[in-house]
Amino acid sequence: MLYQWYETQRAMMSPFAEFASASAKLYSHPLSPFAHVPMSQRVSAGFDLLHRLAKEYEKPEFGITSATVGDVEVAVQEQVALVKPFCRLLRFKRFTDDPQALPRMKAQPTVLVVAPLSGHHSTLLRDTVKSLLHDHKVYVTDWTDARMVPTDRGAFHLDDYVAYVQEFIRHIGRKVHVISVCQPTVPVLAAVSLMATASKSDPNEFTPRTLTMMGGPIDARKSPTAVNNLAMNKSHAWFEANVIFRVPQNYPGAGRRVYPGFLQHSGFVAMNPDRHLSSHYDYFRDLIRGDDDSAEAHRQFYDEYNAVLDMPAEYYLDTIKTVFQDFALVNGTWRVRGELVRPQDITTSALLTIEGELDDISGAGQTKAAHGLCSGIPAARQFHIDVPGAGHYGIFSGRRWREKVCPEVRDFIAAHDTDRRATNGVASASSARRLARA
Repeated sequence: MLYQWYETQRAMMSPFAEFASASAKLYSHPLSPFAHVPMSQRVSAGFDLLHRLAKEYEKPEFGITSATVGDVEVAVQEQVALVKPFCRLLRFKRFTDDPQALPRMKAQPTVLVVAPLSGHHSTLLRDTVKSLLHDHKVYVTDWTDARMVPTDRGAFHLDDYVAYVQEFIRHIGRKVHVISVCQPTVPVLAAVSLMATASKSDPNEFTPRTLTMMGGPIDARKSPTAVNNLAMNKSHAWFEANVIFRVPQNYPGAGRRVYPGFLQHSGFVAMNPDRHLSSHYDYFRDLIRGDDDSAEAHRQFYDEYNAVLDMPAEYYLDTIKTVFQDFALVNGTWRVRGELVRPQDITTSALLTIEGELDDISGAGQTKAAHGLCSGIPAARQFHIDVPGAGHYGIFSGRRWREKVCPEVRDFIAAHDTDRRATNGVASASSARRLARA
């Protein structure tokens, strides 16, 4: 009943949100007489903040229409490369008629960015995609809000996530480089491990040229965070009884069991309530001062942060049990559709792991643990980066991502964008040293 109660509350608040928006404009528009009464800016700012606290946040757009390749600005078109019931594979296709930029674009590596299915939409990786487009052909997974998927499309388990990743890799082809951010590091490693195992007997099977894993819970036992502790200390039955609800009748997925987005959002905010309270107060003050740039930056961040999706219950519960309670990947006991996941079978891919110094979601060492599991990858093709001063989001978004992390990822991919069988898997010494120092 909690989901139905939430929907009722949302419907009741909608008129008040619209009223607050109209009132904010009434007290701020230069042609309105109310804009010239004493304290009008404060009144307008108060109504504007009330509107943003009460409104419903829809899925944002990527909105990427251009990128710079070298010194040339090229057009970017968002295309749907593949459609699955719970995910779309998007391609950001670049176009130019510049005779120098075109051959450069064609020669650049192809990257699959596997976005998290953990509450926020894939547009949370907008900055990641925009930066990568300068030097790569980019694909990204765009996970579908479970409440929008009719029940006749079936369930979605963690095993299905792994199968989706495998299908996307095969669709793109042998030259692909895979970047996984946060939650998908675990199913991506499983997907590639199974492909590596299959390649021993199937010459048509392959693994990506590189794997870049950023801030993910490969081994959640290391430096456990508040997120890890919750998952470890509550039973599987507790999660099923307390956070799983059925989608109400006003959505296409009516009746589907999900972990609702609004509950996830409450958890996100509860992790840092003081920071969010301070941010909203600063927004109120920016409106009063007329600091439009700061106010707009606040809007853009929270338009993304407050837009959440429902996760399929089967997938969420599988993840809790497999990753945070059984630690099946690191214990070597994980089977996906009957096949044992063996990361040690990966031999021809290069591996880069990235962790943020201040990450409060995936603790120190959790992602780096992938190196111990991928013992079949030669040491010359294994690298790790610690990003000083970066929190969880800082390793894939913002200034630190653009200035520190992305250049290292670009160089890592470029150094291994070759056929390992032809080169014996040896990267350039300068690249190896540069990544090792990071």
